[in-house]
Amino acid sequence: MDVEGATALITGASSGIGAALARAVVARGATVGIVARRRDKLEAVLADCCALNPDCRHWVVDLDDVEAAEALALEAWDALGGLDVLVNNAAIPKRRPAARLTVDDVETTMRVNFMAPARMTLAVLPRMLARGSGVVVNVSSMGGRLGIAHEAAYCASKFALCGWSEALAIDLDGSGVDVRLIEPGPIATDIWERPGEDPAVFVPPLEPPELVADGIIAAIEGDSFEHYLPDLKSVVTYKESDIDGYLRMSADLRRQAEAAQG
Repeated sequence: MDVEGATALITGASSGIGAALARAVVARGATVGIVARRRDKLEAVLADCCALNPDCRHWVVDLDDVEAAEALALEAWDALGGLDVLVNNAAIPKRRPAARLTVDDVETTMRVNFMAPARMTLAVLPRMLARGSGVVVNVSSMGGRLGIAHEAAYCASKFALCGWSEALAIDLDGSGVDVRLIEPGPIATDIWERPGEDPAVFVPPLEPPELVADGIIAAIEGDSFEHYLPDLKSVVTYKESDIDGYLRMSADLRRQAEAAQG
């Protein structure tokens, strides 16, 4: 699919990857609908998009309400005259040691990070299939391929999104509807600073969200299913080759970080 002339719905678009992607695809000639919780930030992104394309739209929705997420997908389809691309980018962190996790922590994280993307996809999928074209982009994380200390709930939601995406791609092969799985590494977004979260055990150098935005555009226009941005696939390959070694290394890093944090 060519981004130029396409219509895309992007969730989590008030900042970070989603905002960078919205601005980038509009600059390439697309029309976007953007979704997020924070009205002020979302309206600032919309203003930038509308300066290039006045047909862009926005919706202020909390995707923790999965029924509202599903309804939004259909509303956006109708308002924009159809969707060529659905980008399920919105996500929340959950940095908390497993011993302190609550059931509500896990369920909330799963609703926003997995159930909302699944329900939005299922809402528009029949229309994409009837038309015979479309792209579903699921933005997971390296945490969807690797267990990360203090992030069991987050990793569970992102592992689920990876498995969902793989099976979806198999089921839709030959239908004209493509699936793209994006696995960002450490990116400079608000996810590191969300109030109420514990500090990350390890924060490596952060890449700009524009790197992921450019990679998503390349994924939409290309043929490959999975995209690591930046390319940290070697870490996943190491884990898969020696899972016990990976677990020991990660546990040692956790203990070192906990000691440093007091």
